[in-house]
Amino acid sequence: MIRGKKTRVILFAGKGGVGKTSIAAATGISSARIGYKTLVMSLDVAHSLSDIYDLNKGLMDKNKGEPIEVDQNLWIQEIDVQEEIQRNWKEVYQYIATLFNISGIDEVLAEELAIMPGMEEVSSLLYINRFVNEKVFDVVILDCAPTGESLRFISIPTTLEWYMKKVFKVERLFTKYARPVVQRIYSVPLPDDDYFESLRYLFERLQGVESLLTNPRITSVRLVTNPEKIVIKETQRAFMYFCLYGLCVDAIIINRILPEGISDVHFDGWKGTQSRYIDLVEEYFSPVPIFKVGLFSNEIVGGEDLAQLSKMIYDNLDPATRFSTENPHKFTKINGQYVIIVRLPFITKEDVEVSKSDDELILRIGGFKRHILLPRKVAHYNPLGAKLDGQNLVVTFGGENDEKGNQKG
Repeated sequence: MIRGKKTRVILFAGKGGVGKTSIAAATGISSARIGYKTLVMSLDVAHSLSDIYDLNKGLMDKNKGEPIEVDQNLWIQEIDVQEEIQRNWKEVYQYIATLFNISGIDEVLAEELAIMPGMEEVSSLLYINRFVNEKVFDVVILDCAPTGESLRFISIPTTLEWYMKKVFKVERLFTKYARPVVQRIYSVPLPDDDYFESLRYLFERLQGVESLLTNPRITSVRLVTNPEKIVIKETQRAFMYFCLYGLCVDAIIINRILPEGISDVHFDGWKGTQSRYIDLVEEYFSPVPIFKVGLFSNEIVGGEDLAQLSKMIYDNLDPATRFSTENPHKFTKINGQYVIIVRLPFITKEDVEVSKSDDELILRIGGFKRHILLPRKVAHYNPLGAKLDGQNLVVTFGGENDEKGNQKG
């Protein structure tokens, strides 16, 4: 990457407790030491970046949620939702708090409940949009919340766009004419025009953020997982949803692998189990690059520990590299039917066998298998047919399954 080009954005996502924050922080250390002006931003409500970097918490509180420089070329940011309410949500927050208070809820509790889901995520998107458009940083690294909240974060631009195009103008106009009538017969206030103007201004500042997130030359996702069955299943689910939202997953990072040097009866079973699941990750996510990270002998805290972790992940690679610029599969609808398009270069139709088991599509290619987790709606259907279109395998779904799993229609 060359200074002056578009900011590089990297999201680290995965199940809670897999080590996302440590890996995001380590990537930030490595990026900054290469010479990139780097920001690591926490998107998790339970911020722990300052703890990982071993910083004084009071320093973060004093900075009121703005980026703070912690090393040469390195800034970190932990969003402060109370500060963001004053900056971006004041009119909206005050109206919601008033509604709660009028309904009989204690004023203090009403103010707490008025911090609605999505406020922190939208505030983060506003920062990201500004940092990229104004080229404030060369690299922005996002330490995402656990998977479910991460998916809400990436879905917000689409949801807001739908609201602004389909509902906002009608709601604003209706409220304008209904307010005088409602005030005479009803004690609950309707939002005033400042409320709607605040929403309009917020949306205006978010313009372009969706195309930023879905541009694989700017933004990519790195999924952090552990070699355990439940965690890998969640990683599959996250991969599927990021594909649905059009984001590029450019790497899978398998964290906390037991070192080969451990020789103990207690750990032998764990090592065998981990080995099987590592093979499964490679089978599930190929050809997406996979990085393997061994379990440290102690907790990872502070710059030097993080630099060592980054070295273990990337070796001598530039962590801002785009390790892949397209997902190996995508979901769409063609002529009203669900379709999955899988990139499979250099094969013929005789090489591929397609089947489905529960919520997974299974592709057998010679001696290899690929499992693709299906969206819940698509999982209700069986494959109707598959065809090769250039370097892509196109699988069409149709015919609902009955309760016994038999195909109908």
